[in-house]
Amino acid sequence: MIAENLHRIEQEIQESCALVSRKPEEVTLVAVTKSVDSNAAEELIKLGVRDIAENRVDKLLEKKQALTDYPQVRWHLIGNLQRRKVKLIINEIDYFHALDSLRLAQEIQKRAEHKINCFIEVNVSGEESKQGIAPAELQTFIEGLAELDKLNIVGLMTMAPYEATQADIRAIFANLKQLQVQMKELNLPYAPCTELSMGMSQDFSLAIEEGATFVRVGTALFKKG
Repeated sequence: MIAENLHRIEQEIQESCALVSRKPEEVTLVAVTKSVDSNAAEELIKLGVRDIAENRVDKLLEKKQALTDYPQVRWHLIGNLQRRKVKLIINEIDYFHALDSLRLAQEIQKRAEHKINCFIEVNVSGEESKQGIAPAELQTFIEGLAELDKLNIVGLMTMAPYEATQADIRAIFANLKQLQVQMKELNLPYAPCTELSMGMSQDFSLAIEEGATFVRVGTALFKKG
């Protein structure tokens, strides 16, 4: 089941890339394993998936401990991170997808023993229930990170509202792409901003068409039938 789902998703990634003349290797599939156990995650790794994500600190630590036989895995924390938990997790991950405040950035700087690849979470849709930096405040926020040498701002991340129409989702992703290009053009050495983390099981094809370089897929990998 997992092998079939993975094959189907990889085909969709290829098709979405072909539609907009992109190469499939430009897109990293990040497998979100929050709904499954370590055995299912291990099956994915054996099938060649290198990037594994969790949205909770305790679950990521648990999975990483269970999968020590696979040092090639890159671990992604995609959920919001409380400052008090930074010390537990920050040196266990390769990517953090939800940087959304200066205080959190300062805590990461304090606790990190190596450079952490971070995506800034941007609230493109403007939903009050969503966390993230407002688009109008993004450049100021990035410029405020200049002294924090343990953070490597690789790009931007957003999530489209679950109930949104395809047109609305596409517009949100296109807006994030536009912001990413603007931030990249600042040429800040600590914030290359070359990457875009957007798209989940229900909308990753649209995200790829709009420029996503990391897609976070969970449900579609593990659904039955």
